[in-house]
Amino acid sequence: MTFKTHHLLFLAITVFFAMAGGAILAPVLPQMVGPLSSSPNEVANLMAVYTISTAIFSLVIGHFVDRVNRKTFLVPCLVINGMMGLFSFFATDLHTLLVLRFIQGIGIAGMMSLVMLIIGDVYSGLDRVHSMGRISMAIAIGSVTAPLIGGGLATIGWNYPFLFYALSLPFALLVLLMLPETRGSDDFHGSGLGNAIRELSDFRILYTVFLSFAIFFLLFSIVVFLPFMLEKVFGFAAKEAGLVLSIQGLAIIAVASNMKRLAERLPLIVLIGLGFILVGTSIFLISWATSLPVLFLLLLVFGGGFGLCQTAIDSQIIQISPPASRGGVLSIHNTMKYVGQSASPVVLGALLIFFDLHMVFLCSGIFGILVAAATLLFRGRFVMNSSR
Repeated sequence: MTFKTHHLLFLAITVFFAMAGGAILAPVLPQMVGPLSSSPNEVANLMAVYTISTAIFSLVIGHFVDRVNRKTFLVPCLVINGMMGLFSFFATDLHTLLVLRFIQGIGIAGMMSLVMLIIGDVYSGLDRVHSMGRISMAIAIGSVTAPLIGGGLATIGWNYPFLFYALSLPFALLVLLMLPETRGSDDFHGSGLGNAIRELSDFRILYTVFLSFAIFFLLFSIVVFLPFMLEKVFGFAAKEAGLVLSIQGLAIIAVASNMKRLAERLPLIVLIGLGFILVGTSIFLISWATSLPVLFLLLLVFGGGFGLCQTAIDSQIIQISPPASRGGVLSIHNTMKYVGQSASPVVLGALLIFFDLHMVFLCSGIFGILVAAATLLFRGRFVMNSSR
């Protein structure tokens, strides 16, 4: 079976479901406190246990993902995601939900890694960049619509957002029947996660993995701390804050849809450096934003930079990782995204104890600008090997 355009749509839908793993529940957490007889802090663990599980199992899956057929892995991961969501709908206590969310993280970890691995199997060169642009668009659409879907379902009941995850069950059947197997007939046997870790001795791979950490660290400096600024400066509640945060998704979609054209003109590493300049500068300036039009403009700049970085970083890691251990390398790469998401509130939260939000955004912005400078400085070391 030949890989066709609608098969890329299947991958985009898979990523959308993975993106919804956290974004669907985020706006609903306050409504869960009463029914689950828990505190806000305890309910927030439904997000933490999911990201921790995803980070851990991205590495576990990376140990043997190069040695199995893609659909052999992807279909069960979709089923796990759907079943855990369905079971969560009927759960009545927090401890059960935490266990189910932890198991759900296994499915999400596999879905993210397999999508990138399949793209590496099927596409090359600018077509690979174009396909990753479509995947980034799916992530951006998810970041905009998933909180709205979750909030809408929550108007029926606090547990109804979990039913959204069950949609991956019929989708898993479609994938099983219609998605072609992309692992080459001359397959690569791989040698587990250890071999992927050894690939980190290649500076290009090591630095690209760091870039994955850095861009999601910066993303969550906005996701976590901007709502506090919106409440303090503009008096916005959670609903208004969610709408403001969704603005960046529009810019991500616009940039990701044009990534192939941009990559025809500039190397990926240069696009990444330019993206970090936009991200770092916008966060730096947000610390001084006192009017909504200025804030909206800065969030659009941030979204454009993030879309540029994320798409180019994911395209680059696929391009420079050896095919025999690509799955393991991609698993490490995806794990660092979740490490960045987890580290951002911890590091910047500690900074907030001693300083104010102004300093949080300043330091985060400076970090982004320094990463941009380092990336452009190292661009000469990223000579792409077309044989990979």
